[in-house]
Amino acid sequence: MTTRADTGLPFMKMHGLGNDFVVLDARVHPVTVTPALAIALADRHMGVGFDQLAVIGTGAGDAHLTFYNADGSTSGACGNATRCIARLLMDESGRDSLILTTARGEIAARDAGDGLTAVNMGAPQLTWEAIPLAEEMDTLELPIEGGPTATGMGNPHCTFFVDDAEAIPLEQFGPRYEHHPLYPERTNVQVASLVGPDHLRMRVWERGVGVTLASGSSSCATAVAAARRGLTGRHVRIDLDGGTLEIDWREDGVWMTGGTMHVFDGVLTPDFLRGLE
Repeated sequence: MTTRADTGLPFMKMHGLGNDFVVLDARVHPVTVTPALAIALADRHMGVGFDQLAVIGTGAGDAHLTFYNADGSTSGACGNATRCIARLLMDESGRDSLILTTARGEIAARDAGDGLTAVNMGAPQLTWEAIPLAEEMDTLELPIEGGPTATGMGNPHCTFFVDDAEAIPLEQFGPRYEHHPLYPERTNVQVASLVGPDHLRMRVWERGVGVTLASGSSSCATAVAAARRGLTGRHVRIDLDGGTLEIDWREDGVWMTGGTMHVFDGVLTPDFLRGLE
């Protein structure tokens, strides 16, 4: 495992509305991420702590991003981490737009002004096999109590529309559906309620992580599901536990706009890294 165990490994800590990330820049400091490394880093008592780990590498665009969950599994998309890294790279280069690549494909990013960053998370996946679900069915209303909507945003989502998202005990509710047999790859779970015209309150349970203060891909999936069900238009405001995102489902994809924060830089010590070998 290449983790620079003799010299330490630099990292960055970032968050988007409290959805927090450890970011490794493999362009500068090559690293091979193993499940053991991801799990150790995710530990908020004995590591650094994160909702997702993001690795910046080289690719066909301006950079390639790879994402890992706190349980060591990989994730095809992480919208808030993508926004945070896009802001970092735009600040580094002095540019106001760039192209990132992920397992999801190309993601366009741009400076939205007022310190906000926008990324295009691509077209949503709306068919059962693309999400994926275990069998053919209508994705608008699944045969699950509460009739949730299934959406793919490079990772699977299950969105419940409820009267009051605040009243749902998410710590018990989320894991019940993350592992539902209709989702062979597990799923992110959202509970959302309508609070005004084109305005949603949403809370999220992320697969492989748990309750998070925000989730970019979950926000995109919820906005798409709400528009498909006729609850909202295609441009919505979503209030999460950690803040607010603007989601705009356009012809070219689902654009997400919000704030980012680069909190601090650090170095993983040789002792920490050697313990993972």
